[in-house]
Amino acid sequence: METVVWVVHVGAALGIIGLVLMQHGKGADMGAAFGSGSAGGLFGASGASNFLSRSTAVLAAVFFATSLLLTWYSGHGDHGNSVMANVPVKAPATPPVEAGIPTQTTGTQK
Repeated sequence: METVVWVVHVGAALGIIGLVLMQHGKGADMGAAFGSGSAGGLFGASGASNFLSRSTAVLAAVFFATSLLLTWYSGHGDHGNSVMANVPVKAPATPPVEAGIPTQTTGTQK
């Protein structure tokens, strides 16, 4: 399920990028007003701005929702404690004690 959310999230991000690049800036209509560009396009005189703006808003809402869902997955998912959680713990090596060699004890000698 998390993979599906990731795919939708990346798709929404790429869609927002594409839609923002397709939109005209606020100063783009000045050229059309003086006759150097066509005001009507594929969607009509004002249809393109409405369609692209609403599509961008919908994709932004989807992106926001998937961001929240992925945040929830990261906090509540079944993840290990840490990267080192599955590493086996080895006991420290102790030197072998040979017979006949006295061991030093802490304290005072007489």
